[in-house]
Amino acid sequence: MQSATTVVEPRPTVADFHRVNRGGGLFSESVSQWIGAVFALVAQRLGLRPTALTITNLVLGLATSVTVVALAGRVAAGDVPAWVVGLAALVGWQVAYALDCADGQLARVTGQGSAAGARVDVLCDVAAQIALVAALGATAVAQRPGTPSWLVAVFAGTWMVNLVTSVMQSGPNAASMVTSTSLPVRLVKLVRDYGAVIFVAALVLMLAPALTFWVVVAFTVVNGGFLLASIAFSARASLR
Repeated sequence: MQSATTVVEPRPTVADFHRVNRGGGLFSESVSQWIGAVFALVAQRLGLRPTALTITNLVLGLATSVTVVALAGRVAAGDVPAWVVGLAALVGWQVAYALDCADGQLARVTGQGSAAGARVDVLCDVAAQIALVAALGATAVAQRPGTPSWLVAVFAGTWMVNLVTSVMQSGPNAASMVTSTSLPVRLVKLVRDYGAVIFVAALVLMLAPALTFWVVVAFTVVNGGFLLASIAFSARASLR
């Protein structure tokens, strides 16, 4: 009598998880997605579902941003060292973003993806980024009380352009204005790489919080310009 042979499926590795990443830019692919792959591997070993990583990302991101908001005034007054808050922001935001990268990797490798999970992911991204914008806006106002309220409002609105366009890029009608993948182009695109952006923002909070006002100005101009360019690009394509 012939015995049945049991086929043992190989366990996924960190490289397997990273291989299915959805990009995000040069910094995100080189740093955040790799850290996310490690988180995805650990989650897979523990039997966690992707949504568990999504919720953890949200909680950590919100906690970090709320901490920055709560201490913005005390940092500006010199009561709390800026480097302490900045370091907390650097670690908290980067780990939260790596978890955001990990949930999608885990879903794709383990086949646990679902429409509901994708919706939760997007909604948590929106909530986390609203908190992040509030943290940067609060710091800018605390460091420079004369910061115009309209600037903070426009900054908050244009910041969400990245999130909206990234969601649009995942659909069947996705299109890119710049398709080149050359290194110079990818370096320029770092201004829209979320991992790189929050890294720079946290460094400013840590080393020179007074410059947060100019961070707000810079990203308002960058994201506002990208929005206008995207409208023109899409309008031109629709009129052909």
